[in-house]
Amino acid sequence: MMVENLLAGKKILVTGVTSKESIAYAFAEFAQQQGAQVIVSNLGRALSLTQRVVTRLDPVPPVIELDVTDDEHLARLPQQLRGAGFDQLDGVLHSIAFANPSRALGGAFLDTEWRDVAISLQTSAYSLKSLTMAVRELLVAGSSIVGLTFDASVSWPSYDWMGIAKAALESTNRYLARYLGGDQIRVNLVAAGPINSIAKTAIPGAEAFDEEWAKRAPLGWDENDATPVAKAIAALMSELFPATTGEIVHVDGGMASTGA
Repeated sequence: MMVENLLAGKKILVTGVTSKESIAYAFAEFAQQQGAQVIVSNLGRALSLTQRVVTRLDPVPPVIELDVTDDEHLARLPQQLRGAGFDQLDGVLHSIAFANPSRALGGAFLDTEWRDVAISLQTSAYSLKSLTMAVRELLVAGSSIVGLTFDASVSWPSYDWMGIAKAALESTNRYLARYLGGDQIRVNLVAAGPINSIAKTAIPGAEAFDEEWAKRAPLGWDENDATPVAKAIAALMSELFPATTGEIVHVDGGMASTGA
């Protein structure tokens, strides 16, 4: 049975919409189908990609520039949102991560210098806190922050310092949930299986993930379909999980439940 209007009337900020294959795009599309009003963000050269890809959505959402590592961008964010008609935020999707492919991924772990590690940690983990606090004045009781992770409880081939950053993201999620829970603001993560997106192609040797999922995911896994992940994000932003916070929900075909 198809649920309808799961997000009716909700206003949601979606970061990281870069291509129609991305999880962020799949969520933006599904959220609109479920009655949400969506605004999307990206930065730099990726902004033009975002502006093109969102023309596929109906209605076409507003697009704003946002660099979560730039204090000026974060400071002006509430004004930008209000200017676009978002006087409050019922949901935020944090779909932001970066690690230098040649220096922090692909087997370079032992040689990666701190400056590259710092960039990865700030962009991929600390930004969950900085983005949340930037929009704090627009959040209301019942608002839901959802981020994306890739199971950081184990090591992965080639993932290197991004794996460390995801571990930091998962811990940041728990602490945000602790400190914002008193205001009835929920913070959770979705641990997705590998999706064939621009982010994935930036990881050297990422094809190894597909091989492992093909062998071990009990439900199977379609790396070309981000819809199951989008639906989980929507559920966490809806009223269906009113007492769930600080959690990591796996949407990976059951891969996280298996051993060898």
